Parts: sequence; C-alpha cells; structure tokens
Amino acid sequence: MKILFVGDVVGSPGRAMIREYLPKLKRKYRPTITIVNGENAAGGKGITEKIYKSFLESGAQAITLGNHTWDNKEIFEFIGEANWMARPANYPEGTPGSGYIIVKVNDIEVGVINLMGRTFMPPNDSPFQKAEELVEKIRERTPHIFVDFHAEATSEKQAMGWFLDGRVTAVVGTHTHVQTADERILPEGTAYLTDVGMTGPMDSIIGMNKDVVLSTFLTNLPARFEVAKGREQLNGVLIEADPKTGKAIHIERIRISEEHPFYS
Repeated sequence: MKILFVGDVVGSPGRAMIREYLPKLKRKYRPTITIVNGENAAGGKGITEKIYKSFLESGAQAITLGNHTWDNKEIFEFIGEANWMARPANYPEGTPGSGYIIVKVNDIEVGVINLMGRTFMPPNDSPFQKAEELVEKIRERTPHIFVDFHAEATSEKQAMGWFLDGRVTAVVGTHTHVQTADERILPEGTAYLTDVGMTGPMDSIIGMNKDVVLSTFLTNLPARFEVAKGREQLNGVLIEADPKTGKAIHIERIRISEEHPFYS
C-alpha cells in the first residue's frame, strides 16, 4: 500500500505543477491513494470549488487544508458537498466541513486526517485530543491512517509524531513550506516528516514575491503579499506501508525543480 502526498500548493504556479506532474508521479509510483494539500491554491490563500475539482481530475483522491481554509469565502458555498476534502479537525464543534475522510481503493480503506497546530497559530481545540478521538474511531475500520499536521512549530510536529507512533501509518507536517530532511520511520511503525514543503514558485519566500516580503522585514511596514512568478517546484513524499497492518515500511521525499528534474 502506497500513499503519495503533495505539499501546500501555492497559487497558479503550484496548480500548473499539479496538472503537469501529478499524473506523471502516479504513473511512476503507482500509489494506492494520492493526497494534495490545497489550502494556498487560490491566489496563495484558500481554495475554490473549481480548483478542488481540478485536483481530483489530476488524480488526487483527497484534499487537505490548513489555517487559510476560510480565506476564500467561496468555500462556504461548497465545503458541505466536498466529500473528498478535509479541513482541520480541531476547529470547534459545528464548523462546516469534515476533519477527516475515508477513501476506499479496491479493498483498502485509507483514513485521511487533517489537524492544525496551536503553537504560533490561531487558537483552536487541542490537536492531540482530537487525534486521539479520530484515530480510535478510524482504526475500527482500517489501520491505514494518514495525518496531515498543519503546524508552525517543529517541536509540536515531532510531538504529534511520537504521540501517534504505532497507531497511524504516517504523520506528515505542512504549513512552513520548506521541505525538511528528517524523514524516518519511528520505532513503532509510523512514517514521519516534519514538513513536506510546498508546490509553487521556486524563487520566492514561501511562495510569495520575495521583494515584497523582504520590504516587510526591512521596514516593519505592512504590505500586500502576492504569489511569486518564475521557476516552479513540487515537493511531496511517498510512503509505503504493510497492506495488512498499516505500519510504514518506507518513506521517500520527492522534489521536482530545475535543479531536481523529474525522471519517469
């Protein structure tokens, strides 16, 4: 059983990389399930129904979100019918949408959970308590569980990895947009990566126009951030798991850019 996950798609450059490379990645790796984080897909903030459907058409079977979930107000018009999209599960009770989905491929069911951290992030319910609740619930159906933990602090992401070790297939971090090189399989069989990185503009500061971001650091004055243009990149991760136990047996970072060309 294989899980392909592509990190934080940023704006039109990120969407272009999904259209071009997601089908190629699926042909190369033959994943059981393909997941895309799309919380920055619409102009760098939020997602639209058209973009959501385009990701599915490109080969994704599940879409996860994050702290920019509500930034594009169109989401309120379709999130109730977006059966293959998960927003952070630890939003307060009654929040629109679902915090997890279960995707069935042939005879394998895969649970996909989206959680958001609380350190240096907007206040929300405890992601650890919500993880405990959802993992227990989903494990009644399947041992194959993927967790997208959308968080700022490395320590909080590592804590979640250890907290869920042996109970989920993978805990992969998103949000910081910079791919980390600490992929590993934890002792009890959970694949872990602090941050999968982003898919979008290469010559940018976490996907935004670098000159505008630099000006805010230099002057401490507010500025309107815009998605950068130019060279593009795709960052992702491939996880292989035992089809019976759901425990990870392999984890591999994926990086596609001018310096890291794709080979089929």
